[in-house]
Amino acid sequence: MSEHRKLIDRAYEDLSLLPEAVEAVEETIAALDAGRLRAAEKRAGEWSVNEWVKRAIILFFRIRELEVSRAGVFEYNDKIPTKRNLADAGVRVVPPGTIRYGAFCEPGVVVMPGYVNIGAYVGAGSMIDTWATVGSCAQIGRDVHISGGVGIGGVLEPPSARPVIVEDGAFIGSRCILVEGVVVEEGAVLGATTTITASTPIYDVTGSEPVEHRGRVPARSVVIPGTRPREFPAGTYQLPCALIIGRRSESTDRKTSLNEALRVFEVQV
Repeated sequence: MSEHRKLIDRAYEDLSLLPEAVEAVEETIAALDAGRLRAAEKRAGEWSVNEWVKRAIILFFRIRELEVSRAGVFEYNDKIPTKRNLADAGVRVVPPGTIRYGAFCEPGVVVMPGYVNIGAYVGAGSMIDTWATVGSCAQIGRDVHISGGVGIGGVLEPPSARPVIVEDGAFIGSRCILVEGVVVEEGAVLGATTTITASTPIYDVTGSEPVEHRGRVPARSVVIPGTRPREFPAGTYQLPCALIIGRRSESTDRKTSLNEALRVFEVQV
């Protein structure tokens, strides 16, 4: 894809060159849809962004025209169609759940009436529950549970920005919000309504002194929403934060480990 990358990078910097990059853009999105490319990948233990792939997605919106499509009584008017051949891919989608073309779901993924946007990648065995959204370019690992109403923000621009990443075996409780390229590492558990942005303080309160993290939830952490005081001219007010209150056990049986963590730490999900 090296030639495609060159054409896409040039067209992104100079839109007058877009006509000669149309084929490269379309083939790049097709590769995303088939899981041959990803918007971000883990290399040598660190996540890195494939910036040119995100640029291709942005250009794809420019070359597409609005088209009317129908699914039973529902009518849509959009530039990007929904994903096809779900049965062949081994992916279950419950009406009116939607996976957009250019997203990829491995076999065994279940999408309840939720939404998976272009550029996203969802690993095998993961559940996208009712009214949950997986934003553009988000990377969801295997055996992840995204509970009802969770908002995983899309991070499309700038192209260099890391998308939201949820690693294998994580559990994201109801109505959680993850945005601004945060990383939830393997096996972590987020209690209901936890909100984490790039600047949200995440305090590990399991020791004698708090340890602060930002933009990253450490592996197997059990996290709940919290608040912290802050002084303002008008007085002292509580601002949101997240609290690490324990660790999920290292178990080969993820379901047993999860149930134990939820019970021991009384986490609402």
